[in-house]
Amino acid sequence: MDMAAVVKVMSELPGAEEHEGWAGQPVFKVRSKSFAYLSEDQTRMHLKALREEQEALVAENPDVFTPSWSGGRFAWLEINLPHADPEELQELITEAWRLTAPKYLIAQLTS
Repeated sequence: MDMAAVVKVMSELPGAEEHEGWAGQPVFKVRSKSFAYLSEDQTRMHLKALREEQEALVAENPDVFTPSWSGGRFAWLEINLPHADPEELQELITEAWRLTAPKYLIAQLTS
């Protein structure tokens, strides 16, 4: 999935906003909370996930998914975008957003 497709998925999520990160890379937030980061060269993405999901995805496809940092109940995935399945990536982006968005925004997506 290329950068334009990633941004399109993000733009369809209620309340999602693109910001500039500390190194100039795009950061996606909902209500000032980050759920996705793109690398400067736009070939990798970090997404918020549950720890169990991170472990399962890394074990299933280590060429695409790498564990990133973790904290609390969340763990972040590093995703190699050129090798990621577009449909799976769209689902993971939406899930990262759901882990971050308030209930009233989640309701807007499902209605």
